[in-house]
Amino acid sequence: MSKLLIVESPSKAKTLKKYLGSDFEVLASYGHVRDLIPKNGAVDPENDYAMKYEVIDRNSKHVDAIAKAVRASDAIYLATDPDREGEAISWHIAEILKDKKLIKDKLIKRVVFHEITKTAVQNAIASPRDISMPLVNAQQARRALDYLVGFNLSPLLWKKIRRGLSAGRVQSPALRLIVERELEIEAFKSQEYWTIHLESKKHQHLFDARLVQLDGSKVEQFTVTNETQQAEIVGKLLLASAGKTTVSRVEKKQKNRSPAAPFTTSTLQQEAVRKLGFTTSRAMRIAQQLYEGIDVGNGTVGLITYMRTDSFSMAAEAVMQIRDYIKRNFEPDYLPKSPIMYKTKAKNAQEAHEAIRPTDITRTPQSLKNYLTPEQFRLYEMIWKRALACQMAPAKFDAVSVDLAVGSDANLFRATGQTMIFPGFIAVYMEGQDDAEEEAEAKLPHLETGEVLDVNKIFGDQHFTEPPPRYSEASLVKVLEEYGIGRPSTYASIISTLQDREYVLLDKKRFTPTDVGRVVNKFLTEHFTRYVDYGFTANLENELDDIAEGEREWVPVLDDFWQGFNKQLLEKANIDRAEITQEDIGEACPKCGKPLHSRLGRFGKFIGCSGYPECDYIRNTGSNAAASSEPVVMGHDAASDKDILLLNGPYGPYLQLGLPEEGSKKKPKRVSIPKEIPLANVDLEVAMKLIALPRDLGQHPETGKKIVANIGRFGPYVNHDGKFKSIPRSDSVFDIDLPRAVELLAQAKSGPAPLKDLGKHPTEDGNIEVYAGRYGPYVQHGKLRATLPSSEAPEELTMEEALALLAAKAAKEAPAKKPAAKKKTTAAKKPAAKPAAKKTTATKKPATRAKKTAVTES
Repeated sequence: MSKLLIVESPSKAKTLKKYLGSDFEVLASYGHVRDLIPKNGAVDPENDYAMKYEVIDRNSKHVDAIAKAVRASDAIYLATDPDREGEAISWHIAEILKDKKLIKDKLIKRVVFHEITKTAVQNAIASPRDISMPLVNAQQARRALDYLVGFNLSPLLWKKIRRGLSAGRVQSPALRLIVERELEIEAFKSQEYWTIHLESKKHQHLFDARLVQLDGSKVEQFTVTNETQQAEIVGKLLLASAGKTTVSRVEKKQKNRSPAAPFTTSTLQQEAVRKLGFTTSRAMRIAQQLYEGIDVGNGTVGLITYMRTDSFSMAAEAVMQIRDYIKRNFEPDYLPKSPIMYKTKAKNAQEAHEAIRPTDITRTPQSLKNYLTPEQFRLYEMIWKRALACQMAPAKFDAVSVDLAVGSDANLFRATGQTMIFPGFIAVYMEGQDDAEEEAEAKLPHLETGEVLDVNKIFGDQHFTEPPPRYSEASLVKVLEEYGIGRPSTYASIISTLQDREYVLLDKKRFTPTDVGRVVNKFLTEHFTRYVDYGFTANLENELDDIAEGEREWVPVLDDFWQGFNKQLLEKANIDRAEITQEDIGEACPKCGKPLHSRLGRFGKFIGCSGYPECDYIRNTGSNAAASSEPVVMGHDAASDKDILLLNGPYGPYLQLGLPEEGSKKKPKRVSIPKEIPLANVDLEVAMKLIALPRDLGQHPETGKKIVANIGRFGPYVNHDGKFKSIPRSDSVFDIDLPRAVELLAQAKSGPAPLKDLGKHPTEDGNIEVYAGRYGPYVQHGKLRATLPSSEAPEELTMEEALALLAAKAAKEAPAKKPAAKKKTTAAKKPAAKPAAKKTTATKKPATRAKKTAVTES
């Protein structure tokens, strides 16, 4: 009996082929095989939201290969990924085969496995099921909703703000979070406050206590708000103490700290950002590689379970294997008496049945180090440690709280401390910080109630309240999950889209909204308030969950959304563009006296006269201050004893160290400000980091020669012995260390290192790789190169997208080569003659970019 197994990824297909018998053929769909037609009418609200699909061009040859294999097979197993999207891909494949009338009288079943191991795959084949239509319909509803938003709201943004913009059902609330945080920061007014401290000691052991009660009243954050007030209190307490303090209370208790749950998609992304410095998309890309399979010397095997999951649960077999590993490798106290169970918080953890864990805990990170790239090793090590730690005993601490009375019990200072007495799980893994770090521990001397101690000093400490921090990738992912916006599997693409659209910038690993992002958010929150509301977006996710569970029908959910959304679109069609892109700043024009407006232009916001075009007065906003020809003093550089100046040149803003010395031909040191750093964020700290470039990172461990990090014409790079390697966007020229630089340079030994290796070409020799070129990123196979569209992030490019770009480039080049060869042949037949003047013929330059269409979210 001939059997066909269909998966999504070609690399997964190779791994599975080794697990299945010779009667199995394994083919890849290369991701999605069908999608909505890319034009209006793809979803028809007048016809029960009928969806018009077509085979994706770039995957048509893979669909043909599947169809050909189906003809020769008796049984077809659809083994796409174990989530809603994977379920929908299986359904699309089945529908295509049904339309081609290829599956009549043939067995066609869905199989699901959450880890790529021989046992899991064979068990899945032995327990097939039918395609789950509730899961398919939930995915269809999501795709339809994203289409209805994207194809109807994005064109409105083009008309009212700027062409090429997009709005998404989940992307827009995420943008709102970032903009609202920035507005909070701008509106924040810092407040002064003071804390009062007492320093004492016992047997030369100094410790600090903080005032918590004054004259019988509790001391709050703003009880003491200025220096005069604190001086009065300190003086009063010093007088009352007479140099002594009495221990009025000692409380001792033991505290336990339990391990964190095993990873879900969301927590994996957060920890990868915090601990490893990865981006969310980088973390998911590497996790995909670990899931699909790595050759570990004795064959290819999936090292982790499926990485798109909301669930904290682990298979009983995995838990017992982990407990057995702890029993064999740790003291008895490290193993709890019974397994630790973790309850999933998500209402419907539909993405997979298990948390992210190693497929085999005995495959330690060290045992696999030689088979993994440095990135793969670091991520696998973190997943392995987290899974191991989650089944270990809690850490135990002795916590002490002491009250010290000054003068009387009406004035109390409090000191707290704790000491770890048993590390438990912390011996393996600590959430949110490096393993080498321990919790900060303030150790107190042994104290007894009634003891009298000397007062070393009583003093005040000044503080100022700080604004809330900007979102990092980790904190944004966390808040998206808390609000229930989108699904963890989509967070990386949401963040990438916001950056690709230039709605936000990631600076110092924190998000700041751009001028365009602010205007788009203002438009959406004022005119489409309901559809960027956090509660509304989260409730819609719950409705999609209900569809997946079979508790709701998908068409009524779509209809309920569309009726209100379409009404809003019609109402807002005639909004004046000036209402969206302009804002009165409350100033009169110095030229004509009419009101000045903040306006959005091609290069960001600027101030312009409302009397335009009659009055042409304009000026830059504060963020574009460097447009002035006058130098701005950013601060003083102590090393050179010169001022750091901000100036504007013909190629943009730059920093300069001091002014040219009179009579000297030597020019002052200058550093251009990279485009990725917003001018508004260039403060003294940033200026000093830039002016200090290049950074000496140390000596290469093999050659002993110096490695430096710097910013050049084409962006940040590391340089060693005349060889240069670009620093990827996921790293910073200011933070990159020697080991990471050595790793990057090692990738560049055989020429420019690819940004991404997509793997072997499915039908030809050689790998397909993505490179950073002088004029932008491109994909290459052999000598064929194809430029990536500006909307496509090189890190996110898939094999199927790369094949489509290469095929399009090859098709463009093919006609141009044939006439040239023909001309050469004809010329060879002609008799020798005097050289004729070369005739040049103008040729029409081929279009380099397709007409943009509205972007929707998947």
